[in-house]
Amino acid sequence: MKPKTPQEIEILAEGGHILARIMKELVRKCVVGAHAADLDLYAEAEILKAGGTPSFKGFGNPGEEFPNTVCVSPNDMLVHGIPHADLVFKKGDLIGLDIGMKYKGLYTDHAMTVPVGDISEADERLLVVTRECLDRGIAQARVGNHLGDIGYAVQSYAEELGYGVIRALTGHAVGYGVHEEPRIPNYGKPGEGEKIIEGAVLAIEPMIAIGTHTIKTADDGWGVVTTDGSAAAHFEHTVVVTKNEPRILTI
Repeated sequence: MKPKTPQEIEILAEGGHILARIMKELVRKCVVGAHAADLDLYAEAEILKAGGTPSFKGFGNPGEEFPNTVCVSPNDMLVHGIPHADLVFKKGDLIGLDIGMKYKGLYTDHAMTVPVGDISEADERLLVVTRECLDRGIAQARVGNHLGDIGYAVQSYAEELGYGVIRALTGHAVGYGVHEEPRIPNYGKPGEGEKIIEGAVLAIEPMIAIGTHTIKTADDGWGVVTTDGSAAAHFEHTVVVTKNEPRILTI
């Protein structure tokens, strides 16, 4: 866990604010009949216009680089969804949006799951619970706490309500790279794991499913879906640990 300097944190806050503005517009564009590819083109253009670089596009091992700016993951797909040209949003969809940006040499990360039109009561409850998991996880990002405190806050709340907490995917530190160590699981025990320090910048991102917590790779080789086909949600903020309250940078 590498702390960032006050100067770096302010750059991250600037970049995070830009990313949040772009995300708000992406959310607005999630309507019936919208094309995922159009959202991707919009996001890339806006990032470049702001002086940033899409951090997901081209990220990965040689020959396995992610090809787009935004991950667009519908319904039972949690993450890493390709914004295919034939992915057209329909009423009742849940659309996961995940976007990252490199700005002035530093990285921020932000994700939301968005309803398209009217959705079922079960799906609406899933969104409410997952957002609350994010809030509870962020609240534990305090000096002297441990990563297990974040994971426990997410896991205990979601599982008490009967939801599946995805274990095979985690949050992570961020700032100097798209992903930094340590990983931040959405499960754990209080007081366990690495101690949280002042100046740490963390991407906290609960991933919750209505059904099972197990996942598999989608047929396109990129997306990650629930093994039982149940709906899933994903919310993420980039957060800096301060002497007092955790500070959300992607707002």
